[in-house]
Amino acid sequence: MSIRRTIGICILLLLAAVSHASIIECVGTATQVVNGNDTLFIFKDEIHLRSTIGNVTWYDTDGKPVASGTDEIYPDEGGYYVSDGITQSTPVYVFLYSEPTSMELSVAADCGGTTLTLKGDTKPLTYTRLDGSQGSYARACSIDYNALAWNTEEWVDSAATVASTLRPVFMLPALYGPTPIKLCYDQTVREALGMDSACLEIDVPIDSIKAVNMQLMSLATTRGKEGEKSNERNRPTSQELIASSEYSGPLEVAFYSNPTPAAQFYKWSIYHSSELIVTRNDKDIRYTFSEPGSYRVVCSVNNATCASDSMEVTVAVAESYLAVPNVFTPNGDGKNDEFRVAYRSLRDFHIWVYNRWGKLVYESTDPAKGWDGNINGRPAAEGAYFYVVRAMGTDADKNASFMMKASYNKKKLNADESVLGIYQMSGDINLLRGK
Repeated sequence: MSIRRTIGICILLLLAAVSHASIIECVGTATQVVNGNDTLFIFKDEIHLRSTIGNVTWYDTDGKPVASGTDEIYPDEGGYYVSDGITQSTPVYVFLYSEPTSMELSVAADCGGTTLTLKGDTKPLTYTRLDGSQGSYARACSIDYNALAWNTEEWVDSAATVASTLRPVFMLPALYGPTPIKLCYDQTVREALGMDSACLEIDVPIDSIKAVNMQLMSLATTRGKEGEKSNERNRPTSQELIASSEYSGPLEVAFYSNPTPAAQFYKWSIYHSSELIVTRNDKDIRYTFSEPGSYRVVCSVNNATCASDSMEVTVAVAESYLAVPNVFTPNGDGKNDEFRVAYRSLRDFHIWVYNRWGKLVYESTDPAKGWDGNINGRPAAEGAYFYVVRAMGTDADKNASFMMKASYNKKKLNADESVLGIYQMSGDINLLRGK
């Protein structure tokens, strides 16, 4: 439906099937409404029509003559057409604008939606066409309210508008926070007729809100800085977890439910594969994922009446990994300047480096650190050095132990590769300074 404002004289051009143009003028303040294939005139003060082809016979849509031998009439509401004996015009349907009476709003906010009830005169304009069928024009209205919306960080008020037609009941989405509701009717028609807007308002207070919602957010405890070079593979460098990406463990993650105001209770479930391993009832939780594998973290919120849909995030912890290079070049060029292992998901680590005479020159229990090629602050001589590494991955059995004593004299310390997550490694590392 489209509406065009006309002040003073509203002219409708109607072409007849016999290709002769017949013209009906609406006199006074009126607005034209196109309702499907029907043309309606809504007048502000009185209905006044004029024919521009001289004196004609005026008919209503029942085919009964209303007036003859005149170019003007002041008819009642209904449908009318004219004939000069040769040409018959297309009907027009005319109405006086009337204020709806006894209008009153009430609202009921529930879990899945909001019911807005309008009492009063909400009936559409009706009319009878030439073929006897009934036409109907529903009066337009708009409903404005605030809807809580998630903006990636928090819930904020977001203006919402619903365009509709006047009727006794309107269904709105669930409300998660207090809001005024404003219903305005006949806005375009009233503007065209030079009338002030007409609106009804009602407030929905916080104690009437029942529906709940949430937005699950997960933030990892980072290791190192974003973009920083590291010998730890798959380390968490960003606070925002990405589903299905594997991270080096152990991985500590903070989970936030971010509930809407009416939430009272919280349910967290953490699954390792399909096994439920943790349940919590706090608003927010923190958990450390140690063992490799895929985890699902599921959360929902509720109150005594309503519950939210559950949300979940996937956390994947990678299997352990340890690799030792065979050469490093501590010449200050920023490339391979330290003797570092490459690792992932370790829970225990120890490395010893000896010179060719069996003297310990470097020792560390931190896999993120490396030997810079200095001994007591002085550059070590180029050549071969001997390393011994012992490490336990997060995927090793909790009761696992190393199979032999770590010693310079034990040059073959590689564990049985069938023992998951246990690393006993030794070998030569070549120190080359170059230019």
